[in-house]
Amino acid sequence: MSAGRKYIGLDVHQETVAIAVADEGNDREVRYFGTVANRPEALHAALKKIAQGGFELCVCYESGPCGFVIYRYLRKVGIDCTVMLARLLRAGELVAVWVPDEAHEAIRDVVRARRQAKTDLSAAKAALKSFLLRHDRRFTGKSIWGKSYWNWLAELTFAFPHQQFVFEEYKRRIHDLEACCERLEDVLAEAVSDWTLAPIVEALQALRGVKLIAAVTLVAEIGDLDRFTSPKQLMAWLGLVPAEHSTGKSIRRGEITRTGNAAARTMLIESAWHISRQGGTGIATAQHRNRA
Repeated sequence: MSAGRKYIGLDVHQETVAIAVADEGNDREVRYFGTVANRPEALHAALKKIAQGGFELCVCYESGPCGFVIYRYLRKVGIDCTVMLARLLRAGELVAVWVPDEAHEAIRDVVRARRQAKTDLSAAKAALKSFLLRHDRRFTGKSIWGKSYWNWLAELTFAFPHQQFVFEEYKRRIHDLEACCERLEDVLAEAVSDWTLAPIVEALQALRGVKLIAAVTLVAEIGDLDRFTSPKQLMAWLGLVPAEHSTGKSIRRGEITRTGNAAARTMLIESAWHISRQGGTGIATAQHRNRA
C-alpha cells in the first residue's frame, strides 16, 4: 500500500538536473532536494531515495532543448512522468505536453533540419546580396536566383584576389546549402513513406496550397490532432487567433498572438499565400501533390 504521493519537479540542464519535492497537500511547502548529474542512473538513484517509505512519485519537467530522454527513461522504469512544474502539478493546474514516440520524433528531426537549412540558405543569399550592394554590382534582369542571375554572377570579378575569394565562398555556400536542402527533402520523402501517419500526410496534400513538405511539417509538429477538442483550440495552440485586450465593456482585438509552434504556423501561412498566388480555392489535383 502506498504511503502517499510526492510530486517531483525537475529543472533539466545539459549536465545537471535540479530536483524539487512537493509533498501531498496544497498547504505543504515545496522543498529543494538537490542537484544530480544529467544521467539516467544518477536521477533514478535520487528518485528511489525520495520514494523510500513506499511513496508514489509523480515526476514532471518543463519541455526544453534536452528533449524527452528523461520522460522515456522514467516511463521505462515504471515512474509516472509528465512534461510540464511541481507546485502546479500538485494543484492539478497544468496540462501535460504531448510527447511524440521515437519514430515521430525522428521524422520531426528531419523536418527541423530541413527548416534550419532553408533558414541558413536565406541568410547565405542575403549575405551575398549585401556584398554585391556594397560594391555597387547590380543585376538588371528580372529573375533573381534564376539561370540568368547565376550566369551574371559567374562573369563578375573583383580587384583583389582575397576579395574574389570571399565572393566565391559566398556562392559556394549557397550551392552547398541548396544541395543540403535537396538531400534532406529526399530523405524526408523516403522516411514518410513508411511512417504510420503517412495517410494523414497524403490526405492533407489534397488541400489546395498544401504539398509534401507543408503536410509533413504540419503532421510532425502538431502531432496527435485528437488532443484538440475544436479547431479554435488548435488555432490558439498555433498562435493564429487574434490577441485580445479587454477593459470593462471595451474589447479590442489586435494581430495574431504568434504563440505556440512557429514551424507549423509558418507552413499554414505560406500555404495560404500559395493559394492566393494561384487564385481560387478548392481541392488540389493529383499532379499538384509534389514537394513544397
